[in-house]
Amino acid sequence: QLQLVESGGGSVQPGGSLRLSCVASRFSLDYYTIGWFRQAPGKEREEVSCISRSGGSTKYADSVKGRFTFTRDNSENTVYLHMSSLKPEDTAVYYCAAAAGLISLCGPNMDYWGKGTLVTVSS
Repeated sequence: QLQLVESGGGSVQPGGSLRLSCVASRFSLDYYTIGWFRQAPGKEREEVSCISRSGGSTKYADSVKGRFTFTRDNSENTVYLHMSSLKPEDTAVYYCAAAAGLISLCGPNMDYWGKGTLVTVSS
């Protein structure tokens, strides 16, 4: 079973930057579309960004477009979410998840989920 472990979360001031990582183990990420999702306190989990198996296609939630960049390094079995111009409303637990197949499968019914990493944006 694919295992995903997120890291890179922490506390940052508004306008700051963070880079989240998600490392996969037991299986290669080559065959998986990967998504980043987040859940803020008292809110439902929402999709942040998705990336295709090759990394050639990405999609972003409107709330993060132009501020977040999703990349992947299949040789390292790792994906990254580069977050800049962070806002207090970006505060949430961020999860990476994998779906076996095309980027069109990226959504709430992913096949595998990590346990999340907390991002707090506050002055």
